[in-house]
Formats: sequence, structure tokens, C-alpha cells
Amino acid sequence: MRHFLTLKDFSKDEILEMIELAIKIKKETKNRNFKPYLKDQTLAMIFEKSSTRTRVSFEVGIHQLGGKGLFLSSKDLQLGRGEPMKDSARVISRMVDKVMIRTYAQETLEEFAKYSKVPVINGLSDMFHPVQIMADYLTMIEYKKDKNPLVAYIGDGNNITHSWMMLVAKLGLNLNIATPKGYEPNEEVSAKADEFAKYSGAKISYFNHPIEAIKDADVVTTDTWISMGQEDEKEQKLKDFKGYMVDKKLFSLAKKDAIFLHCLPAYRGYEVSEEVFEEHQEEIFDEAENRLHVQKAIMVWLDKRSKNG
Repeated sequence: MRHFLTLKDFSKDEILEMIELAIKIKKETKNRNFKPYLKDQTLAMIFEKSSTRTRVSFEVGIHQLGGKGLFLSSKDLQLGRGEPMKDSARVISRMVDKVMIRTYAQETLEEFAKYSKVPVINGLSDMFHPVQIMADYLTMIEYKKDKNPLVAYIGDGNNITHSWMMLVAKLGLNLNIATPKGYEPNEEVSAKADEFAKYSGAKISYFNHPIEAIKDADVVTTDTWISMGQEDEKEQKLKDFKGYMVDKKLFSLAKKDAIFLHCLPAYRGYEVSEEVFEEHQEEIFDEAENRLHVQKAIMVWLDKRSKNG
């Protein structure tokens, strides 16, 4: 049984297979050619953390593939009322064809997947957000035809950073990461990414100042500094991240034709300026749309693998 919990579980060829499938499905979607790849299948969508893009993209995606999405919030389930996660997994996976979970702890996903009879997809956890980074990569190759652009991530060492690290390490790309001291990526994730990079030829560089990381970048990306559930840290983070806002001056250090990506929601005046966001809104909202297409591809790919063993 293959699950989609983190990109570290996939080979380069498998990641590229999913991307190629996403390109194919996106073209079909744009032509209003909705092929029922997952006809009559049901996707359980479990949300411990709410989301605009994750819910819409998965619910629309399974519908366009010929199936049905079942939205389940924490209020709808016994997860928060004492039932063991493994029992919930055993029950739900007997009634649906796939499960998407958007949750707080990566351990929640892993335990559910361990006892599930069907593929489980990570819609976001505290450690990884792999569906988002697949959408980011699809957007990047649509805008940047060169095989190995330099990506600069400016901000907090969070689940988005970790997922970029896994993607880059697997595909052999180049990534600069700039975080304030104390906000670096998780050490275990960094060690694993460095291990993969030895084989793929990837280069991941770490900085504590954004100017060093963004210089000559082809792709600049960031994320909110204050994630859901971390609002009490806001004032401290605003002090610690001073100078990390991607504004016109900072962005000018990247290449002239650099693109800007943001997984959204974006908080103008914090991690990105209004000016930079609006100047690059086309690629940002292409990126948001690409969540739909890559997630459809991931579901179809997992379905084929589960049937073929």
C-alpha cells in the first residue's frame, strides 16, 4: 500500500511520473475533458485544521475524476473524543477508497496510514506539506523551462521549507534557505535531505540573512510567519523576522526574470509586500490552481499503484 505522506518516500522517477500525469490531467481539464479515472470512488477528507484551498481542490478534484468527496471535520468524528486513531483508521478505510488528512501532527498521519486499508494523503501536517510543493514545482517548470533553476526560500523553517528540501534533494535541484537564527529547519529533516542530496547532486545551502540567499535566484518563495495555532507567537516573530519581508528592494537581488511563489494565505506587510505580491499575482494564483491538478494526479497515481501492487 502506497501513501502520500512525505516526498522522502518517493523516488525521483515516481515524483516526475506524478508531475507528468498532472500536466496531462491539467490539459484535459482545461479542455473540459473530465475523464472518470476514479469513477464511483469516495475520498474521505479529514480536517483537523481548516483550509480554503485544500478543501476546494480535493473536493472539486475527486468530483472531476468521477468520484465523491466526503468532508469530515474534527467535530464530525470521534477522533477528539477518545477513540484510538488506529480504530478510526480501521473503520473509515473499510468504507472509502482514499483518505486525505489535514492535521497538526505528522504522527497522526503516520498512525492512521499504518492501520488504513486504503491510500492516505497528507493535506498538511506540522512537518510536511507535500501536495503544496508538488503544485509549486509544477508552477516552477511551467514558468522556468531551464532544468535546474535556483530556488530561494525566505522565511520560517517550517513544513513548506521541509517539503522544498525533500523535493530538491530527490530531484537534484538547487535551493537556498534563509531563516533567522533559531528558526532553522528541523535537524532530522535537514540530515535526511543532505543524505538524499549526496546521490542526486542537489545543493541545499543555509543562510541566516535573506540577501545572501536571494541573490541571482530564479524562483523566490516564502510562507506566512504565523501559522494557524501559533498566533500567540506573533509579536516575537515580527521582531525576529525583521528584514525578511520580500519587498521590492530585496526581490531586486534575484534575477530580472525571477518568479515569486506563495502557498497562501499571504499577509501583506509581513512576509511579502503588497507591491511584490500584486506584481507576481499571476504566478501565485497559477500556483494555487495547480493544487487541483497535482492532487488529482496524486490520487490517480496512488490508485494505479494500489491496483498493480
